Amino acid sequence: MDDTEVKKVLVNDEEQYSLWPDYLTVPAGWKETGVSGSKDDCLAYVNEVWTDMRPRSLRVQMDGTQTA
Repeated sequence: MDDTEVKKVLVNDEEQYSLWPDYLTVPAGWKETGVSGSKDDCLAYVNEVWTDMRPRSLRVQMDGTQTA
């Protein structure tokens, strides 16, 4: 990934995050978070919001909870 290109932060149904080049179409199964900018800015956002690396389905199973 080129560090000078604009990135956008994507999230999937398992609440996993990814950086994606701004000029590419969002792949199936992913949606935009509304955050875009430099790689460093996007990583800072991901580090702030993605505090539990377990996929959503595993968190639900382990915690015994159901979240929408």
